[in-house]
Amino acid sequence: MSGWTHVSSSIDPVAGLPAQAMPPPAPAPKPSLSPARRAWQRFQRNRLGYGSLIAFCVMVLLSLGAELLSNDRPIVVHYQGQTYWPLWNDYPETTFGGDFQTSTDYLDPFIAERLAAPGNWAVYTPNRYGPQSINYFAELPNPSPPSAANWLGTDDRGRDLLAQLIYGFRVSVLFALALTGTGVLLGVITGAIQGFFGGRTDLAFQRFIEIWGSMPELYLLIIFSALFAPSIALLLVLLSLFGWMGLSDYVRAEFLRNRQLDYVKAARALGVGNAQIIWRHILPNSLTPVVTFLPFRMSAAILALTSLDFLGLGVPPGTPSLGELLSQGKNSIDAWWISLSTFAVLVTTLLLLTFMGDALRDALDPRKAQVSDKP
Repeated sequence: MSGWTHVSSSIDPVAGLPAQAMPPPAPAPKPSLSPARRAWQRFQRNRLGYGSLIAFCVMVLLSLGAELLSNDRPIVVHYQGQTYWPLWNDYPETTFGGDFQTSTDYLDPFIAERLAAPGNWAVYTPNRYGPQSINYFAELPNPSPPSAANWLGTDDRGRDLLAQLIYGFRVSVLFALALTGTGVLLGVITGAIQGFFGGRTDLAFQRFIEIWGSMPELYLLIIFSALFAPSIALLLVLLSLFGWMGLSDYVRAEFLRNRQLDYVKAARALGVGNAQIIWRHILPNSLTPVVTFLPFRMSAAILALTSLDFLGLGVPPGTPSLGELLSQGKNSIDAWWISLSTFAVLVTTLLLLTFMGDALRDALDPRKAQVSDKP
C-alpha cells in the first residue's frame, strides 16, 4: 500500500460530491423598483436639477421663518428680572422705562440703551428690521445705500431692503404654490372629463375653452381692481380662472391615449365604474405632464404676480412685493441697489425652478429612462 498516495477530501454526505466542487449559491435577485422610485433616482443623478431642488427648499424654509431672521422686535428680553417675548406680544414703551403707552420702538437708541444696561439682555434676529419698520434715527437720507445698519440698503420709504426681499419672496412663493395647486386641480378635473368621455363632452369643453381663453385677462384684472379693494385672495381667484387651461390640454391628451389601452378595456369588462377607472387606473398613468408642469407653472405664477405688482395691480399697498421693489428701482435709477438685489432674487428663483423642471422632464421621459436605467 506504500505506492498509493492518500488524498483527503471532505465528502458531502447528501450529494456524495466533494465539498469544494459545489457551485456557489446564486446571488439573491435585486428587489424591483417602482417606476416612481426609478424616476426619483434619475432625478437625483441630474446634479443641477437636484441641487436646485435643495437650494429652493432651503430658501422657502428660511422665508417661512422670516420672523426669526428679520424683525424689528427682539425674540426675548430679560429686563429688571422679568422675561418678555416681544416677538409674540406687544409691550408699551413704559415697560422698558419709556414715557409713553405706545408700542415700543426697539430701534430707538434710548430703548436699546435700557435693554443693554447691566442685568438686562435681549436676543435679536440677525437682521433687526421688519418689512414695514423704518429707522427714524438713520444717518443717511432715503433711499440709502448698503451699510452696516442696512446690509442691502433701504428703499425710497426708508424700509430695510433685505427684510423686504425676504418677506416679498415668501409672499411670491406662497402665492405661486396656491395658484399652482388651484390650476392643477381644475386642469386635471377638466382634462380628465374631456379625455375620458370624449365625443360631445370633449367638443363642448373645447369650444368653452376657446371662448374663455380669448377673454382679455389683463383688462379684467384692471376692471376688478377698480371695483374691489386689492387683495391677494381676489388676485388668486382671478388668475385661477385662467390658469388651468394649459394643463387641461395635456391631461386631456393623456386620457385620450390611455383610455384605449388594454388595462382600461379589461377594467370595463369586469364592471368597474367610470369613477374608479379614472381615479385608480388612468389618472396615475397620466400624471407625467402634471408633475413636469409644476415648476414651470410656479415660475409663471411668480412672474405674473411680479408683473402685476410692477403695474400696481397686484397685492395691497404695504405688502412686501418683488414687483413693487422693481417699480421703485425704475423710479429711482440712482438707487442701483434696489433693482440689482431684487433682480438677483427674482432671477435666482426662476432659474432654480427652470432647472428643476428640466430635470423632472428628463427623469420622466420614457425614451431617456430606457437609456439611463441600463446597467
